[in-house]
Amino acid sequence: MKNKKITYSQVGDNYETKDPIKKNTQSAAKATSVNLKKHGFKEIADSRGESAYVWKQGKVLMASVVEGLGTKNLIADGMRKIADSERSHAKGGRSRRTYYDVIGHDTIATIINDLVTVGAKPLVVHAYWAIEDNDWLYDKERMNDLINGWKTACDIAGASWGGGETATMKQIVVPGTCELAGSAIGIISSGKRLIMDKNMKSGDRILLIKSNGVNANGISLTRAIAKKLPNGYATKMPSGKMYGEGLLTKSNIYAKLIQDLLDAKIDIHYISNITGHGMRKIMRARKNFTYVIEKIFGPQEVFLFIQKHAGLNEEEMYGIYNMGMDYAIFMPEKYMKKAQSIVKKNKFESIDAGYIEEGKRQVIIKPKNITFKSETLDLR
Repeated sequence: MKNKKITYSQVGDNYETKDPIKKNTQSAAKATSVNLKKHGFKEIADSRGESAYVWKQGKVLMASVVEGLGTKNLIADGMRKIADSERSHAKGGRSRRTYYDVIGHDTIATIINDLVTVGAKPLVVHAYWAIEDNDWLYDKERMNDLINGWKTACDIAGASWGGGETATMKQIVVPGTCELAGSAIGIISSGKRLIMDKNMKSGDRILLIKSNGVNANGISLTRAIAKKLPNGYATKMPSGKMYGEGLLTKSNIYAKLIQDLLDAKIDIHYISNITGHGMRKIMRARKNFTYVIEKIFGPQEVFLFIQKHAGLNEEEMYGIYNMGMDYAIFMPEKYMKKAQSIVKKNKFESIDAGYIEEGKRQVIIKPKNITFKSETLDLR
């Protein structure tokens, strides 16, 4: 099979188009902060453009975020067909594996991991599920898996599932599919726990946490690859695992970890959730720092498989995906050893990956000889 290059923009997600629009919406939103003031509250202006929005409410700070899963549930749909087919050939009957436990979990992960970057403890999550018509709801196995996956992930995050909206959207949502998204509200009990980029200093170390796979970004590209493979999602990777299984690993949820770090008095100066834009997201902060990455985790097998079949070079891959690292925590060097011990107790892996220094706003990934300049991330 010939490897014809597939780029992210070709499959319908172009940052060059999307990011300027996001900046325009941020400018318009900023003008509405006067309405919050009318109610006796005050926004934390520095939180605009961050992963979560923060405002002062009495003696505490509150934070909120809205996020969506994207198209990862379409991979679950494809893998379920494969599971059903295999079961039918082997024993007859229908497979009970829908993979929507992963989908429910990962939707919560996308929401919560943004919320906690500012130091917030999750309180309440609301769901938004949009369908073409009610036929989608009649699949009891899928619905049970989605509900249980969502509920279990809320428990992991320590958040209450407060409710939500199941919208029927004929002529908007594609028949047979569901759009999954949601919002969350969290609390920051003390201003000292608020994590904003103004605290960052030259010499801060960068703690990178190992991801559990692709998460929810770059999925349109992974789906395009499946279409060109001879067996689609059932195509075996070198390990023998199916490509679709490699894509459907549950994302880590970091709510408890961040609170444990704060409880241990770790002086966290900033957090970057490495989602869209890949490793470029490390330089999300406004200050002009150079981010020097000296050590990295090797990417999981699924990333190498994607790279091979998309025909992308390493710079392109690291500019789209987390490539094995999905959270960057910035802190003074003296806290690093203790922080890594807490990460390990939470059953995650981490590396003391590098440092920041005064200079041009850019990310230098030394092990790969890759440099992302500020122009490649014109968005906070």
